[in-house]
Amino acid sequence: MSTFLLVHGAWHGGQCWERVTPLLASAGHRVLAPSLTGYGDKRHLLGPETGLDTHVDDVVRLIAEEDLTEVVLVGHSYAGLVISSVANQLPDRIARLVYLDAMVPEDGESAADVQPATRALIDLAAKSDSGWRVPPLPEMEPPFGLFGVTDPADVAWLRTMLSDQPVRCLQQPVRLDNPAVRSIPRTHIHCTVKPEGIPRRPVPAIQPDGTPAQVWELPTGHDCMITMPVELAELLLKLG
Repeated sequence: MSTFLLVHGAWHGGQCWERVTPLLASAGHRVLAPSLTGYGDKRHLLGPETGLDTHVDDVVRLIAEEDLTEVVLVGHSYAGLVISSVANQLPDRIARLVYLDAMVPEDGESAADVQPATRALIDLAAKSDSGWRVPPLPEMEPPFGLFGVTDPADVAWLRTMLSDQPVRCLQQPVRLDNPAVRSIPRTHIHCTVKPEGIPRRPVPAIQPDGTPAQVWELPTGHDCMITMPVELAELLLKLG
């Protein structure tokens, strides 16, 4: 039995994994899919002080409270930053990092460094009435839709779980200064249906642990846990 800890990305909540968690659990694995501070059932905690460090602390605390070990730590999108810093703090508890269509940072980088398009969102937040709220990205024409979701019923469901993103999440840097984090195996899962203007960093052929890169693809949009949950679960079960 493996322990899968699924970390949602910006604007989302733990609810977005609802179609994946039972598939992993039915295969005999333990699955946790928390909402980070400011999202889902913690939406009321959203504030200007909420940042990347807040979300890293959320996951670190959960791992400690549940005494989790040999964790397959999955980070979607923005949560690539979160799982990187979590692994830096708790490398002995993490069996594998899975970057699910995610930002993959180097030490000291913020979301704005990894994904330059994020800078425009930071500027918009600074000019807004709040000065810190980043609203969800607008829905696009198919095949891109709302975070890659195009089915009307799914789009309506997704809208119920979206919250504003605090700008500090996009500004605070990742910490990857613990040499032990380099020994953790990595898997990259890419969603191939993506709009122009959001480039993806190439995955180095050799990963930090010295092994060849493991890169899998899903022919769908960004929120693959909603659009292709069975196929995503099948990939994750290969790791468990």
